[in-house]
Amino acid sequence: ESHLVKHELTHTEEKLYQCSICDKTFSENCLLIKHEIVYLKEKPYKCSPCDKTFTCKSSLGTHQIVHTGEKPYQCSQCDKGLSQNSHLISHQRTHTGEKPYQ
Repeated sequence: ESHLVKHELTHTEEKLYQCSICDKTFSENCLLIKHEIVYLKEKPYKCSPCDKTFTCKSSLGTHQIVHTGEKPYQCSQCDKGLSQNSHLISHQRTHTGEKPYQ
């Protein structure tokens, strides 16, 4: 199956697999297993303001922008500021009309 088809199924399929830790549900058992690994993995990096923990230092750094309000990624078309590069890439598609998941 293509990645798009699998993604679309996440919106339509019944979610039969439930996490015993947080009760989130998944349409495939393999997705549940990956999710549970995240919970069982050590998370040594802790955010001081909110106590959220992360498995890697870069994820903590990305998260901390939430608390500072910093928006270091600037759109060259409209000067909108965004907190994450992935958000900038998605935003730029509003200017180009690109729809990569069709």
